[in-house]
Amino acid sequence: MAIGKDDIEILKPRTDKREYRRIVLKNSLEVLLISDPETDKCAASMDVSVGYFSDPDGLEGLAHFLEHMLFYASEKYPLEDSYSKYINEHGGSTNAFTDSENTNYYFDVNTGGFEEALDRFAQFFIKPLMSADATMREIKAVDSENQKNLLSDAWRMRQLQKHLSMEGHPYHKFGTGNWDTLEVRPKARGVDTRLELLKFYEQNYSANLMHLVVYAKESLDKIQSLVEDKFQEIKNSDRSFPSLPGQPCTSEHLQILVRTVPIKEGNKLKIVWPITPGIHYYKEGPCRYLGHLIGHEGEGSLFYILKKLGWATGLSAGEGEWTLEFSFFKVVIDLTDAGHDHMQDVIGLLFKYIQLLPKTGVCKWIFDELSAVCETGFHYQDKIPPIDYVLNIALNMQIYPPKDWLAGSSLPSNFNQGIIQMVLDELSPDNVRIFWESKKFAGLTDLVEPWYGTAYSIEKVTTSMIQEWMSSAPNENLHLPVPNIFIPTDLSLKNPEEKVKYPVLLRKSSYSRVWYKPDTMFSSPKAYVKIDFNCPYASNSPEAQVLTAIFAQLVMDYLNEYAYYAQVAGLHYAISRTDSGFEVTVVGYNHKLRILLETVVDKIAKFEVLPDRFSVIKERVTQDYQNLKFHQPYQQAMYYCSLLLEDHSWPLMEELEVLPNIKAEDLAKFAPMMLSRAFLECYIGGNIERAEAESMIQHVENIFFKGSNPICQPLFSSQHLTKRIVKLEKGMSYFYSKEGLNPSDDNSALLHYIQVHRDDFMLNMKLQLFALIAKQPAFHQLRSVEQLGYITVLLQRNDSGIHGLQFIIQSTLKGPEHIDLRVEAFLRMFETQLYEMTHDDFKSNLNALIDMKLEKHKNLREESRFYWREISDGTLKFDRKEVEVAALKQLTQQELIDFFNQYIKVGAPQKRTLSVHVIGKEHLLGYKATKTEVSQPGEINDIFSFRRSLPLYGSFKGGSGLLKL
Repeated sequence: MAIGKDDIEILKPRTDKREYRRIVLKNSLEVLLISDPETDKCAASMDVSVGYFSDPDGLEGLAHFLEHMLFYASEKYPLEDSYSKYINEHGGSTNAFTDSENTNYYFDVNTGGFEEALDRFAQFFIKPLMSADATMREIKAVDSENQKNLLSDAWRMRQLQKHLSMEGHPYHKFGTGNWDTLEVRPKARGVDTRLELLKFYEQNYSANLMHLVVYAKESLDKIQSLVEDKFQEIKNSDRSFPSLPGQPCTSEHLQILVRTVPIKEGNKLKIVWPITPGIHYYKEGPCRYLGHLIGHEGEGSLFYILKKLGWATGLSAGEGEWTLEFSFFKVVIDLTDAGHDHMQDVIGLLFKYIQLLPKTGVCKWIFDELSAVCETGFHYQDKIPPIDYVLNIALNMQIYPPKDWLAGSSLPSNFNQGIIQMVLDELSPDNVRIFWESKKFAGLTDLVEPWYGTAYSIEKVTTSMIQEWMSSAPNENLHLPVPNIFIPTDLSLKNPEEKVKYPVLLRKSSYSRVWYKPDTMFSSPKAYVKIDFNCPYASNSPEAQVLTAIFAQLVMDYLNEYAYYAQVAGLHYAISRTDSGFEVTVVGYNHKLRILLETVVDKIAKFEVLPDRFSVIKERVTQDYQNLKFHQPYQQAMYYCSLLLEDHSWPLMEELEVLPNIKAEDLAKFAPMMLSRAFLECYIGGNIERAEAESMIQHVENIFFKGSNPICQPLFSSQHLTKRIVKLEKGMSYFYSKEGLNPSDDNSALLHYIQVHRDDFMLNMKLQLFALIAKQPAFHQLRSVEQLGYITVLLQRNDSGIHGLQFIIQSTLKGPEHIDLRVEAFLRMFETQLYEMTHDDFKSNLNALIDMKLEKHKNLREESRFYWREISDGTLKFDRKEVEVAALKQLTQQELIDFFNQYIKVGAPQKRTLSVHVIGKEHLLGYKATKTEVSQPGEINDIFSFRRSLPLYGSFKGGSGLLKL
């Protein structure tokens, strides 16, 4: 029974039809129940108020290790991994993470499987098994997870900031754990890690330290009785919340300049101040107000000036890591090489801007404007998947009073000049920490952070030094932003003339094709516009691809200070390179959307090259290309697989090779040439009337195609580009081996791809059902049992309508050749499981997939992306979900087995396989020792010879502008 059930009103968005109820069980577990009769998925999240700050000394990573162990089994459900298996078989997903002060466990599942899923989930916190057998395997999994992070700048720099704090403070700790901290060192001290694990669970996992959110289809009363039944047995040992000893930085850790060497190319400044935690004043929003101003990008802002001087390409500001006891305000600036050389001026300008704020006074109109934007954002927020929703709320429950569990600190409403001024006073030269990252410091540092091996050096910076930097910084006209013209004032809903279920073709000409889908689902004052510029000259060489990328980034660069106001007001846009040109996307409140779209289109039409901005963008694009070698090995394997399969794709290394020689005048000649022939594929969805959609695209057509000297001409029918995919030979197993691009990375990776068929409803369903059934057994065998690597997934793959299956595994323990053999061994083992599967299990998986297929889109973005994929692939099967479900209902168990035997079974005559091996440092010697001069059967030595030697699948696109419908 619940001992507390109160009618506290929980503030919810005006558009939210869901019902909420807070209850407290007799064991003091606080719960929020959410009833949503329209949901396709149920979900739950349990937040335990204990994280790695509570790790015992000398057992770093114990809280994280415990999080891993709870997934294994429980007394009630002793079969290993049966929780994950059940969730997967019922169309769901599951995950968890360990943070500094909390550990969160969450899952979602199809509505029919919710009650048992919730019961299995509850056992994590009642009687988990944590067997001795699983202990060693999961320590290896934690170590593999840590290995994955060792060369990640985000992890390295975060730990360096923690390292430079008081040693006895929990903030100083290393939270992930590794083989050393959980096995080697404890063993050397005679400590049994498993016994410590059991003790940690016993001491800390108490019901009064937990907060649960449950989201279901049933009524609140039904959900309440379910929760009381499943969770009342969690033990309450009445533990007090772990307390923290205040700020982790003493004077020794303040007024410091830390030079550090990152893994990736690029220069960064992170300026950090310890401050009063903003959570104590979340209605006053001091950090939101200050972050809004210091991080602004409009004219007169700090970023605008740094950008104009050619010193920065990005800036963000706001409260970073925080707890109830301590917090940090952080400004992060991405520097150009010139900005790196002017570091003191950059810091000087930052402090000049901070100094400007008290001079102009804390402005009520700015706070009110920000408050209005936040309020509109809260009340018209998109519905998100239940699994994300429960997670967000569970994280809020310990921190906020129940009234604000949904809103958190997203609604600043109390203007208080004194509180904002108090935090502003803390952003002073007296307690600043400056972290300066650049590869230029390689060999010039004298210290090493112990957990990640990050090289760094420290020097003191005094207040007088910073004052000198301020004095010598350029005299620029820094000023506050102006009132925001993009804030929507008309949030009314349009009445679509017709209630269409799928996109309709509004118009088609030699210039464009326009698809239109009014909002009939979400009742939201938002719209989604996508215009794809299909320009054949944009992709006919590596140079053209690079120039198109620079062109797209340059247009966004020119628009930045104008469009930033739109972004603040909830109206976002992007211009990005595609395989056949570039695309413009605008999404957000529809009221002022057209103003932004027309400005973007106008800037493209009147494009000119400003040499100083060209240099900055070229430098940034070059760094992006150079940093591809620091991608995780599994990402490199995915890239090589795409390069092997996609005809007419250019290798990134060739694009990087041509980059240094590209000049501003090349782009000035290229841009008009690129635009000289174009076809526009357009999609308009959401709260926009049909006539408005037509006139929007008519305006775009008029700009590009009309007038005495048009910018664009229509494409010839021969110029409509399509992406075609290599058709692998039946019965062949190809493999491509490549050394990892980063010689320091120990990790290797395998991508084992099985190509199956060209888009076909029944074959799609056979493939998807097989993937659903095999996904969890593959994870269990290859990751949990064999411990091949933390990253182990089985996924479907869809390349422009060509469907297949891929195993992706990253490992330091074994090389890709060995892993490839283990994937085949798994398929042989799974063959028996598939043949012996009961009819009930088959039906259960089939029904789970039907439920997943019938899941409704949550919001306009999700719906628009689904339809855009159909348009961009050329498949145009807008009713895909319904037709595939009809096919699924006809599918028999024998047909699935026949499909497996024909396309996936090891040695199947129809099987087409491509393995990509990326070899890391750990396995390089073994690879070189076994590599022979003579090619083995199926070995690919040259990607382009391979592509040229094989036939291609037909494209679904035909000729975009000429397609018969």
